[in-house]
This record gives sequence, C-alpha cells and structure tokens, in this order.
Amino acid sequence: MSKSHHHALSFAGLIITVGIIFGDIGTSPLYVLKAIAGDRELTEQLILGGLSCVFWTLTLQTTIKYVIITLRADNKGEGGIFSLYTLVRQRKKWIVIPAMIGGAALLADGIITPPISVSSAIEGLTSLYPDIQTLPIIIGIIIVLFVVQQFGTSVIGRAFGPVMMIWFLMLGVLGILQLVGDLSVLKALNPYYAFDLLVNYPQGFWLLGAVFLCTTGAEALYSDLGHCGKQNIRVSWMFVKTMLVINYFGQGTYLLAHLGQKIDGENPFFLIVPDGFRLIAIVIATAAAIVASQALISGSFTLINEAIRLNLWPRVKVRFPSNIKGQIYIPSVNWLMMLGCIAMVLYFRKSENMEAAYGLSIVLAMISTTLLLYFYMTRRHWNPIFRYTLTGIFLIVEGGFLVAQIDKFPHGGYITLILAATLICLMFVIFKSKKIRNSYVEYVKIKYYLPLLQKLSVDDQIPTTATHLVYLTSSEKVDEVEAKVFYSILEQQPKRAERYWFVHVSTADEPYTMEYKVTKHDENDLIRIDFKLGFRIQPKLDMMFRQVVGEMVAANEIEIQSRYACEYHRSDKIGDFRFVIIRKFLSNDNELPWFQRIIMNVYFFIKGLALTEKNEFGLDPSSYVEEQFPYVISKSTQLTMKRID
Repeated sequence: MSKSHHHALSFAGLIITVGIIFGDIGTSPLYVLKAIAGDRELTEQLILGGLSCVFWTLTLQTTIKYVIITLRADNKGEGGIFSLYTLVRQRKKWIVIPAMIGGAALLADGIITPPISVSSAIEGLTSLYPDIQTLPIIIGIIIVLFVVQQFGTSVIGRAFGPVMMIWFLMLGVLGILQLVGDLSVLKALNPYYAFDLLVNYPQGFWLLGAVFLCTTGAEALYSDLGHCGKQNIRVSWMFVKTMLVINYFGQGTYLLAHLGQKIDGENPFFLIVPDGFRLIAIVIATAAAIVASQALISGSFTLINEAIRLNLWPRVKVRFPSNIKGQIYIPSVNWLMMLGCIAMVLYFRKSENMEAAYGLSIVLAMISTTLLLYFYMTRRHWNPIFRYTLTGIFLIVEGGFLVAQIDKFPHGGYITLILAATLICLMFVIFKSKKIRNSYVEYVKIKYYLPLLQKLSVDDQIPTTATHLVYLTSSEKVDEVEAKVFYSILEQQPKRAERYWFVHVSTADEPYTMEYKVTKHDENDLIRIDFKLGFRIQPKLDMMFRQVVGEMVAANEIEIQSRYACEYHRSDKIGDFRFVIIRKFLSNDNELPWFQRIIMNVYFFIKGLALTEKNEFGLDPSSYVEEQFPYVISKSTQLTMKRID
C-alpha cells in the first residue's frame, strides 16, 4: 500500500491507524487503575480523583498537545522528535540537547513497554490458574516478537488494525456493562475531583506517577505520524479515546462498589471481565500487547535510523525486510532490545513492579518535545501570547508529572533513567566528535592540484589504478576537498586513472529527498557529484553513482571511450570503478585538551565497533580499496633533543 494511500482519510486508513498508532496508549487500561489503587483502601476520593486525573491527562496531554498541536509539526508528512528537531535546528545550537534527551528517553521506554504490556496481559491467567508460571510464557512471547522482526512485519501488520479494533471494542463493551448499573462515576469528569485528590488526599500528589501511565503512548503517537497521516490519527483518536474513557470509568464503577476494601494485587481490568469470558479476554489482551510492543520496536528502528542520518548515532547495519516504504530492521538494536526486555522481566518479575520503572524516562521525552515545539511555533510565527501560554501549561503539567515520577526512582525508575543517560552520552560523543573533527580537518583548493591530476592521468609510465577513481569527501564546498585525498592520490604510490571523481553525501531535513548535483572541475579529469538524501533514505552509493554516470553518458555530458586504445576495450563500456575508502585512526602524535581527548578516544572506540563506510554506503566488495590514514588533530609540540658525539 502506498504511503499516500495510508495518509488519505479513509475507512481502511482509519483501521490501519488504530492498529499502528494506538497500541501503546491503547493497552494502558491493563495497568493504570491497578497502579492508582495499589494496596490502598478504596475510597470515593481516591477513585473519582484518579479517574478525573486520567480523563484530564488524556485531554490536555494526548488530545490538545499531541493530536491537535504537535501533529501540525510534520516534516513532509513525517513525525517524531528527530523530525521536529530537523525543522528547528537552525534556531539555536543548543536545541540538539533536548533532541538527544527525547530520543534517548524514547529508546529507554522501548525496553520497558513490551515487558509491562505483555506481563499485564499474561498475568490475567493467574485468576484462572493460580499456580501457573507466567515468566516463561512472557519471555517466550518476547523472544518470538523480536525474532520475527528480521522477516519484516508486512503480513503481521495487516492484522494490527483488526486486532486493535477488537481490543478497543472489547474495552468499550466491558466498560458499558459496568456503567449501565451506576452512572455516578461520571462525576469524575469534573476537574474538581482531580484537584481534590492531588491536594487533599494523603500523599495524593505522588499518585501522578501512576496517572501518567495513561498517556505514555502519546509520544509514540507523534513518532508514527509518517505511517498514517494526521487526519487518520485525529479522527481515529476520537473513537480510541471514547473506548479508553468508557473502560476506565467502568473499572471505576466496579471499584466504587467495593469501597473500604483493597484489591490486594488484583487487576481491576480483569475484575470487570465476566468469568466465562476471562480466557478470551486474556487472549485478546495478549494480542493487543504484542501489537503495542511491535509498534514500539518498529518505532525504535525508525528513531535510530534518523539518528544515524543526523550524526547522533554510530553507523550500524540497516536492512529493509519488505517493500513497504519506510519499514526498516536494525539487527544490533533488535537483539539489544530483546536482551534488555528479558532482563527487565527477570529483574522485576511482575508488571506491578515494572510500573516503578515505567514513565520516568518518557516524561523527559515529552518535556523535550515541548521545548522543541516552542521553537516550531516561533518559526511558524504563532501569536506570542498563545505560544507562551501553551508552552507554560505543558511544562507545568509535565513538570508535575516529572516531580511525581521521582518517587519511583529508588523503586526501579533508576534503571530506565540510567539507560537513557547512557544513550544520551553516546549521542553526545558522536555529535561532539564530529564538531571536533570538523574544526581541525584541513581542506585544500582543488584548482591548485588540477594540473598535477591532468599530468598524472596521461602519464603512461605509471600503471593505471582504475578507469574511474572515486573518493568520498565531507567538504561542503564544491571547490575544496580534504588534504588527505590528494595525499592518497599523489604522495603515496601515485594512483593513475582516466577520470577522478569526488562524491559528497549530505542529509536533507526532508525524509525522502533523493537529489544530486554534478560539478565539472575538468571536462575529462575531475568531476564532483553531490548527493542530497533524506534522513530516511538508505544510501546505496555504488548503485547511485553508476546510475548518475549512466545518465551523464546518455545526455552526452561526458566522453567515456577509453583514451588507452586497446583491442580488449569495448567503446560502449564505461570501464571499471574503484572507490577509495580512507579509514582514519587517531594518531599518537596528538596534543588535545583533556575533554576533547576523552571524546575522541571514546569516538574511535565506538567507531571500531560500528559499521564501516563501505557497508554504510552499500559498496560492492569488488569496487573499493581501503587505506589507513592517521588522524592528526593537534600536533604535539616539537621535542627538545640534544645531540651528543
């Protein structure tokens, strides 16, 4: 199905949207009221106040902030915190910091969401089979979930919509069955009850940590904008929110009927399910949890792919397991996430223990989005009073959630926070190292070396290295190239070729841009190609380069017939290509400030584990050679030595 078809408002588009977008937020009824009630005695103040907080959180955070406002900040139809960052990164240099924090927090959230969703569903079996061991089942489902990623999810994806539609309809029906007997719970729509809970209930403010679980999927909603389009998301959200609220209030009605009691670890969601339907409800809940987890895993792949293009993540292998545009698979991220999820299950063992780790990192992502959203509103010239008011409200609400989440820190919240901090440090090292390298790299003017290249090209005393010799360059200026390139061509064993090419690849702010520009420094000896690729395009440089040359030949822009006449040459062939990959290593001949030295040492360690340029740019093994080049950023001072006889 085409991307535009996904984005068009249609019944099919709405079904697909329900399946892809709302998995995470849609499974929250499995654990939100359970977390609010906890081991507390059930009172009207607790139940009505908790429901009121849930309703107004969904309204303020999910509906107003994300569905109405944030979805406007689409980057050529794509969403997510890195897409938002590309829209505003020209405003202030420090904007990259909230982008890093938000991206890292979302990835950390991806480690805890599958375990808590699957655990909450599977633990429903204990009400039917009290002695059942749920851990092996949970771990088995998680392993299968990650193993199937490498085969693509196009087939599974078609089932997402119907599965989630059944889930949301079940939520609505179960809620209505409780509400028909008592509508007094609807008093919770009054925000007074939320205020009363937070201010007057003993330690009521700290319950915001549990309330926040109802909106944790809102950030993922924005990240998945590119899959379905804002109109489908907005229309389907009205249905989804209605079903969620009905179910929450249905659970509240049941709890109001048991005032003065404690739920003793029971899950209010399964308590409102009729006994004869319990097993079917568990199966549907498990299927919905798998869909929610699958959507978050796919979102993590997309997030990492964007971070790579924005120089915020090491180069890793990215695969395209199906022909669906934008669907990707990153093996290293997949297996690390699987190990992380299994570790979470083994460490916390029960979903109620995972609630302490869930939400603390995602609130950081929401605050980061709010900050970037402010600069987006500024860029779009929104009314100053309007943007200040909105930003202030969102920061106050999210700040309250953050403070309340701190209570979770010693009970497990530290795990996702440490994980997020580690990812932030990794992104910072990758980003900062490029700044350091760019500040020290030496560029030279091409025109000064052009006569030497022309002379070398026709010097028959030097054996031919290749018909076309291709170097990758990071220089943004078309008339410059790194000094190391000419060092490779001229100062080592000279490399003779009929034609020299410089190729530069830049990342566009738009997701699916594929453009190129040709600059001829010499008609026959030196040509530069600049590729401009969207941040969601995987570069296949070998294929792209040959296609550009073919188009130039077809347009009679270049003459490809070999100058070296030989009966073995065919005049209709363009000859052989040889990409020269220069792998840099940090030379010992460096004197750097201590901070830069740490950054560069960590960077080169990570670079040694990451994808090489030949794999990153999709080069055929037969089409490149690799050279080592010492990276001298800051030369050591000359030693003072005394010669003796």
